[in-house]
Amino acid sequence: MNEDWRVVFESRNRAACTDRALVLESARIPHQIVDDLTGCALVVPAEFSNTAVQELRLYDDENPPIIPKPRRVVPQQNPLPGIFSYIIGVCLVAWLAGNAAFDENWLQAGRVDGVLIRGGEWWRLVTALTLHSGPSHLVGNIVFGSVFGLFAGRLLGSGVAWFAIVVTAAIGNLLNTMLLESAHRSIGASTAVFAALGLVAGFVWRAKLMSQERWPYRLGPIVGGLALLMYTGTGDANTDVGAHLMGFVSGFAGGMLLVRFIDALSSIRVQISFGVAAIALLVAAWVAGLTNSQPPPIM
Repeated sequence: MNEDWRVVFESRNRAACTDRALVLESARIPHQIVDDLTGCALVVPAEFSNTAVQELRLYDDENPPIIPKPRRVVPQQNPLPGIFSYIIGVCLVAWLAGNAAFDENWLQAGRVDGVLIRGGEWWRLVTALTLHSGPSHLVGNIVFGSVFGLFAGRLLGSGVAWFAIVVTAAIGNLLNTMLLESAHRSIGASTAVFAALGLVAGFVWRAKLMSQERWPYRLGPIVGGLALLMYTGTGDANTDVGAHLMGFVSGFAGGMLLVRFIDALSSIRVQISFGVAAIALLVAAWVAGLTNSQPPPIM
């Protein structure tokens, strides 16, 4: 390299050198890009160096570097109390229902029934979440519920997460019932499972826990949630796809709403309070269901 050439710009990013080379070219300043092992340099003849520096300074002033916004960091919380409570709860109801505890037909008393819900039996929106048609149905919901509950519990805390799951899943059952014919009947925790998935997706998206600089990243939580919904939430003819979708939608809305209270999620008192409230809601729903259940007709 001739000693009459001066370095006016250096970078490890060759694209940065190329962009500035175009600036010098537009100003008709002779230049070259020199590459080495550490990056590249933009050089010009010595007599053009002052003019080149001035042109590049004007370019930098008009094109300030884009500084990405730092991602919000939410402390991870302990999801295990919520997961254990979920497993114990659905297994306990399965055992009680299987043994017709208190001489009651738990399935008849607690399943989603469009006609009866429209008649005011609100508890069915909740109790149906704890009922299952058999061991395989129960095990499947335990597995998927534990996985999605793990993610929700880490973000929101066990108490808030499972209270929100129960409430948004009940809303999902209500929406699904309102959209279908009045004779619609269903059971299962799958609505709650997909409500948990929606909670995570809505919370991550609204709280901007992922990079927001590019649209694929901005939509990542939504696309990922919908992909999981399509992959795991659409099965055979017996799958209640509407309940899964409404659970996801209501959960997503709940996740966005919870971002407004993000600073309170780290409070142990808040977590315990909402955990107790979730259990109380389930117990109250079953007490109402069993108290108001009608005996089967005598044939």
